[in-house]
Amino acid sequence: MCVCGFVFWILTLLLEYGFFFSPSIPDALPYSHLDEDQDVARIRKEILDKTKRDHILVLSNLSKSYRTKKTRKLLAVNNLCMGISSGECFGLCGVNGAGKTTTFRMLTGDLRPSAGYALIQNYSIYKQKRQVYKYIGYCPQFDALFDELTPVEHMLLMSRLRGIQWQHENEYILQLLKRLDLCEYLNIPVRKLSLGNRRKLSTAMALVGDPQIAFLDEPTSGMDPSSRRFLWNVIRRLVKEGNSIILASHSMEECEALCTSIGIMVSGRFRCIGSTQHLKNRFGDGYTIKIRLKSPFNPLNNQYIFSNFSPNFQLKEQHLNILQYEVAEEFVSLNEIFAQLEQLLKDEYITDYSVSQNTLDNVFVNFVRDQKDSLQQTNSISSRRKQQQDNEVLDDTFDDGSFVTTRSSRNQVSLETISGSSACNCTIRTNPLQVLDCSKL
Repeated sequence: MCVCGFVFWILTLLLEYGFFFSPSIPDALPYSHLDEDQDVARIRKEILDKTKRDHILVLSNLSKSYRTKKTRKLLAVNNLCMGISSGECFGLCGVNGAGKTTTFRMLTGDLRPSAGYALIQNYSIYKQKRQVYKYIGYCPQFDALFDELTPVEHMLLMSRLRGIQWQHENEYILQLLKRLDLCEYLNIPVRKLSLGNRRKLSTAMALVGDPQIAFLDEPTSGMDPSSRRFLWNVIRRLVKEGNSIILASHSMEECEALCTSIGIMVSGRFRCIGSTQHLKNRFGDGYTIKIRLKSPFNPLNNQYIFSNFSPNFQLKEQHLNILQYEVAEEFVSLNEIFAQLEQLLKDEYITDYSVSQNTLDNVFVNFVRDQKDSLQQTNSISSRRKQQQDNEVLDDTFDDGSFVTTRSSRNQVSLETISGSSACNCTIRTNPLQVLDCSKL
């Protein structure tokens, strides 16, 4: 038993440090720069040319691809380039499936990239993990907690893994738990804690050892507004103290309140990147107009409303009798917008309307819509290919040329009369429960 334990322990260490295999990682995957945003292209050029030296985190063409049965190759992260400096909070935004968690797993060494590299304090995340782990803390999207342990026991376990001196560990963990407002839950098992308090505990564990870079993957999910604001204040204090935060979130309000720069990911790549005000000026400059139609099923009225607006008004959404338009500020004035809407209201084509300035939420939704459209296009192409395969010919003409058998779906067979008067005695088996006899037709 002792010999087996020792052998498997050695085998585990060899596998952990990649002794048996060390596949080479290419510098980048094939990438098209035709539709790349100018800010994303500028940052990519800075990273590849190494013009800035003050970044503590550098991503250079970081990519990850998976092999699936349906698409054969799924590109989850597509050639990301980014640099983070000290005391900066970077917001990584995107819908589910955009590649945020996959990026975090690669940055923490949990997942090996398919191409590119990442550096933390000039240490490679994949070749120098022991040096890198001194500088990072990670709060995963799903709580990595033990239901039987208490918050104090979790913090003691983490502090000893991080190398905190045992003489000061009790004072240190109590200070962290007090900072995250968990003092009243010190000796309560984690299974009895609410989801918000579990997220606080995961954040506290990520901050053990005072890491220079903290990766927080949706830390406020499941929290009430009060707890969310409290955690925002904790993150602000960390940034003021010089720590760098990489925050993955779905909430543009959260990113606007905390982040110095924001990157929106769509289908594994950055569609835009920059400060909050910069993104508002570039992509959110204009107005959002919502109108409620009086008669949603009257095509003449709808056509009149469409023709009443100039071509600069872009129809973004339509739900039954509610239409949402967007227009840039340079093409129209507020006076013209209200004049047109009041005229429609006076003619009783609409019942009410609202006009508002574009926000980061509108910018986010517009970029996310591109991802959904691409997914729908991919699904439609695959469904058409599947239908073409299902419509293939099962049998050609019979010996007398009487029938042609084609399959219009998986479990249906259609017979078409071609020519000939003589009947055949052949049978066609469509499935075990159905047999067609041509002589009886």
